[in-house]
Amino acid sequence: MASRSVNKVILLGHLGKDAETKFTPSGVARSTFTVATNRRWKDQQSGEWKEETDWHNCVLWRSENLANYLQKGKQVYVEGRLQSRSYEDKEGQKKYMTEVVCEDLVLLGGRGDSPGSAPNDFSQPVSMPRSAQRQPSPAAQTAPPDDFSQGITDDDVPF
Repeated sequence: MASRSVNKVILLGHLGKDAETKFTPSGVARSTFTVATNRRWKDQQSGEWKEETDWHNCVLWRSENLANYLQKGKQVYVEGRLQSRSYEDKEGQKKYMTEVVCEDLVLLGGRGDSPGSAPNDFSQPVSMPRSAQRQPSPAAQTAPPDDFSQGITDDDVPF
C-alpha cells in the first residue's frame, strides 16, 4: 500500500513589515516577509473574548518585483508548504527555523489601498503566482473592462 502525505499551508492575514528581496549568487530572487494571523475565542471561565496573534515567516522565490507591492499592513492570501531548516549563528549555536514556502500569493489590498486614493472594494484581488509560465484563462482575456480599471492593462503589471 502506498503511503500518502500532505504539506499544505493556507494563510489569510496581514503583512507585519515590508517584504525584502535579496538575490542568491546565481541571481535568483528570494523575497521574505511575515504574515500575522489572528485567532479569537471566548474564555469559558471568565466569559471574556481573547485574541492571539501568530506570526508566520514566509519566503517566495523568483519574484523580484514583489517587494514593491507587499507593504506592511496589506492583507494577503498565501498558499504554500512548510519547510524547516537549520543553520549556525555567529556564536556557533545551531538554530532551527520553520517557514512557509509560498507557491501562490494573492494581494487582497489591491489598487485603492494607498493613501489619498479611493478605498478598495476587494472585488479585484491582485494575484501573484509563483510560476510566471502560467497562461491566463481565455475567459480572463476576453472579459470586458470594469469601471475600476482606470486604463490599466495586464501589460502594465510588472510580474
